[in-house]
Amino acid sequence: MTTINLVSGDTRPSIEITLTREDTGNVIDLSGSTVELKFRKKGTSTVLVTKTSTASSSEAQAGKAIFAWSPGDLNVSPGPYEGEVSFTLGSNTETVIELLDFNLRDDF
Repeated sequence: MTTINLVSGDTRPSIEITLTREDTGNVIDLSGSTVELKFRKKGTSTVLVTKTSTASSSEAQAGKAIFAWSPGDLNVSPGPYEGEVSFTLGSNTETVIELLDFNLRDDF
């Protein structure tokens, strides 16, 4: 997976992913689901930020999840971070096995 590069204190870029089934390659229809991204420093267990997808209903139907950073979300020390994506529909939750890799550098 590609490393997503970020700068401390920024609010962009938004993270946009498309969820697909590994066995079929088909997109996962996320309509009606709550899709979350949990963000933490690598090597730790403390979740620093939890973001909920802002994808439109048509984007969700196409398997897309979009996570927008808010002011203060990335006010953390530089270094490697990781993200975990999960989606919940009703009482059923599924977590994506592959983690997202982030590299955060300090702002000038």
